[in-house]
Amino acid sequence: MNLKYIIKRLLYIITTLFGVSIITFVILRVIPGNPIAMMLPPQATQQDIIELKAQYGLDKAIPIQYGIWLINVVQGDFGVSIHMKQDVMELVIERLPATLELVLAATAIALILGIFIGTLSIMKKDTFLDKLGSLMAVLGLAIPDFLWGLLFIIFFGVFWHVLPISGRIASTDTLINITGFFLVDSLIKFDFKGFYSVFLHLILPAFSLALPLTAIVIRVIKSSLLEVVKEDYILLARVKGLAERVVIFIHALRNALIPTTTIVGVQFGFLMGGTVLVEIIYSWPGLGKLAVTAIITRDLPLIQGVVLVLAFIFVIVNLIVDLLYTFINPKIRYG
Repeated sequence: MNLKYIIKRLLYIITTLFGVSIITFVILRVIPGNPIAMMLPPQATQQDIIELKAQYGLDKAIPIQYGIWLINVVQGDFGVSIHMKQDVMELVIERLPATLELVLAATAIALILGIFIGTLSIMKKDTFLDKLGSLMAVLGLAIPDFLWGLLFIIFFGVFWHVLPISGRIASTDTLINITGFFLVDSLIKFDFKGFYSVFLHLILPAFSLALPLTAIVIRVIKSSLLEVVKEDYILLARVKGLAERVVIFIHALRNALIPTTTIVGVQFGFLMGGTVLVEIIYSWPGLGKLAVTAIITRDLPLIQGVVLVLAFIFVIVNLIVDLLYTFINPKIRYG
């Protein structure tokens, strides 16, 4: 990996975050609504409003407000939540592991199902299994994640009562919070009862979030494999008498994973921001639910903090995806 390329990408990340911060800051201050008025009782005087605006720095011009906020952010100070009266970064860090755990689980499910079904469809081309895989891809894209969530709640929670439909862990169970990732924390403490409870609570929201991505992975894998199997080295492997599953899984799939990695990397960032409805449906205490609360209460510092953190995760994941290319295919080099 070329050091010059990495430095260039890091500069790109800084520029992107700077642009996101400007857009978010300006939009939040020009849209209708007054967060100060929401904090004060109806009988508040004009003097009360002026004093509270001064307290949060909202009495200054927007460029000055942004300059002060940016200087503080560079120093690690994202401000104090207007609604919750807590440090913004503390709130974000507290909720971030719940969202990351959900998104990572959904991504893992999507990759496993998508790669398996897509590859099986190519191996069993024009058979019932191929048509079933195509149907799953269509349904996965046609039904949004929040609708999958509602369907899962109705069937698995209301009708059959086999899986929990809210929260991260049963109310009767206690778990020592170490990393914020409940699956990890329960294993660290060898709390297998807690692990089982967390695992059950994770199934429905993770599958709700994973199914649309699974459909995308199926389509990309099938499309990539159809191109790869035409290559000369695949023909040579078949001429040598290798089993079809060996040809596909060992030789073809490695190159077919490159475009899949790109798609999953991009979609991971969208999943981070797209967990909002799923977290609301399942009462999942993550960053998405926090963002909704911040928007409803017009909590400007909290909204800015959440958006900037999500943007940072998005660009970092895309950088990691680029670095993974050279691992999947050593022939790829960046200059």
